[in-house]
Amino acid sequence: MPLVILLFALFASLFTLSKTALEFSEPFFLIGSRMTLAGFLLLGHQFFFNRSAFKIKVEHVLPLVMLGLVSIYITNIAEIWGIQYMSSAKACLIYSLSPFIAALFAYWMLHERLSWKKWFGLCVGFVGLTPILFTHTSSSELAKDLLFISWAEVALIIAVFASVYGWILLKKIINDYRFTPIMANGVSMLIGGTLALTHSYLSGESWAPIPVVDGKFFAFAECALWMTLISNVICYNLYGFLLKRFSATFMALAGLITPLFASLFGWYFLNEVITWHFFASMILFSIGLALFYQEELANNLADSIDNPKSIDASP
Repeated sequence: MPLVILLFALFASLFTLSKTALEFSEPFFLIGSRMTLAGFLLLGHQFFFNRSAFKIKVEHVLPLVMLGLVSIYITNIAEIWGIQYMSSAKACLIYSLSPFIAALFAYWMLHERLSWKKWFGLCVGFVGLTPILFTHTSSSELAKDLLFISWAEVALIIAVFASVYGWILLKKIINDYRFTPIMANGVSMLIGGTLALTHSYLSGESWAPIPVVDGKFFAFAECALWMTLISNVICYNLYGFLLKRFSATFMALAGLITPLFASLFGWYFLNEVITWHFFASMILFSIGLALFYQEELANNLADSIDNPKSIDASP
């Protein structure tokens, strides 16, 4: 559990880095450059330190291409375009749907079923995020905003679906094809990053010679390198590592702690005010996550008793 909390604390730190990096470069180029760089770094690590696992069979090509297309390209392109045209409250609410979407995908692809206690924990966790919605807008403005659906909201919904599907596809690739998280992520990031760079060029971002503000290349490179290290090298592979132990639905639910960490970092680094909404959300969300986690541990214990070999697949 501590690794899960650390994972999403690191993900939350990326909001500040992303905001800074976008002052120096175009958004699609930022995505493509760091994903491509991360792909080369991960595959290089795999080649030099675990060459026996550096192999791809013909039947693995399509799932890996789908992972790069969905998890890296569609998720990031749709998210970065959509989130700039909507309120943070609506973005937070759309993201909070991810555990329910994960439960549906996990039922369809992995045959995972949720007990009533898990569904209850899921709902409590979802309700736990509602107080924090009011930290950015009044109740009347929020109600008016949530009733209007634009193309930006559609794009973010697509990003959430693609993200959840991508994590479940990663879990399936790691478990069924015995890929290491580094190998699977490296290939998918190289594919998705290349697609994002192509998108950047075709969408009209200023390639003269690259879409970076004049005189800001080193500032951009510093931010991009930190984002690559935290997100692509540490977080993506830690997520893949944790998917061996926890269900995709639990990981999606735990991911909802990210905006809470973002609020905490905003208070610490940017002197932003934390209101009672933050503490209400933290308490309710913690209860929901704890309920789900108890059932997760019970299920893992039952699986290990029924199938002792499954212990080897857990970290």
